[in-house]
Amino acid sequence: MKKLDWYIFRQLLTTFVTCMLIFTVIAIAVDSSEKTDNFVASGLGTRQIIRQYYIGFVPYIWGMLYPLFVFIAVIYFTSRMAMRSEIIAMLATGTTYNRWLRVYLFAGIFFAVVLWFAARWYIPQANEIRGNFEARYVDAPAPGESSTTAHYMRTDSHTYVGLKYFDTSSRTGGNFFLNRIRNQQLVYNLRAESVQWDTTKRQWKLRNVTARTVGPRGETMSTIPEQYVVLNFEPADLQTDKYAKDKLTTPELNEQIRLEELRGNEGVNTLKVERYRRTATSYSVVLLTLIGAILAGRKNRGGSGVHLALGIIIAAVFILFDRFSTVFSVKGNLPPLIAAWIPNFVFTCVAIYLYRKAPK
Repeated sequence: MKKLDWYIFRQLLTTFVTCMLIFTVIAIAVDSSEKTDNFVASGLGTRQIIRQYYIGFVPYIWGMLYPLFVFIAVIYFTSRMAMRSEIIAMLATGTTYNRWLRVYLFAGIFFAVVLWFAARWYIPQANEIRGNFEARYVDAPAPGESSTTAHYMRTDSHTYVGLKYFDTSSRTGGNFFLNRIRNQQLVYNLRAESVQWDTTKRQWKLRNVTARTVGPRGETMSTIPEQYVVLNFEPADLQTDKYAKDKLTTPELNEQIRLEELRGNEGVNTLKVERYRRTATSYSVVLLTLIGAILAGRKNRGGSGVHLALGIIIAAVFILFDRFSTVFSVKGNLPPLIAAWIPNFVFTCVAIYLYRKAPK
């Protein structure tokens, strides 16, 4: 990279950091106004709220709006260069349009790599801080309410279990059943009136158990007042955590997807979309960087305002594409890989079109 490249990269980086800090302050102000009642009800001091919530909230906002920060920074800085005729001067010295655009490609790759690493390890750790706070003080059930729900899952390749209800506070459930199937035939059925997690033995304790074994010679039945069983899940796996996919690092997310597929649980597509999006979003940063440079590199009568307005419209359309594809995957049959990458496919075509039409 030459001196001119370092100038563009340095100014772009400075604009990006400034944009990120401004949006962060706005996001904190809006969020604190919405959660004022929760902060007061928690009884925590200012330092505790910052340490237990905002240390996790700020990286969450950065990760969510990172492509938008880069896009706005590119458009704003490049538009200022265009209005001051700096780009015309660069091209007049013999620098080709592709050579000028190369520094933006380098900057986009740099920003994308930073996001790629952060989205896999650091942002999930921050989301765990934010999610734990919101689960405890914001989304916690009101006093007297009980968190109960039915659960059905597959614990291994031939064992299926279910509970009609499970209370996460007392770690007890009722109407438990266990079925083992081999060669598409039921070979074992176990039913219990109640089930409870034993924290000492780390096993499930069943009461009033009725077990049936189906064999070639018929069926045998036995009744047991109390029995301990080892199953491939714990009470934490029965708790509904809407922040789970955001808390998991990528290796943990891959393991969770494997377990959910083994258990046959719903919601696997949500986890898969999150896994693929962590890579797709990094590519989006490179794509939006190039689109922003191509759009703002042209001098016009409207000045930077026109460039910013056009950039905001493109960013809004991109976000809409992203949201719609996610809904179609989670609620429909759209494959998660396509759902995560379809906005990039569409806007890659947009970037190619804009590049061909750009005056060089």
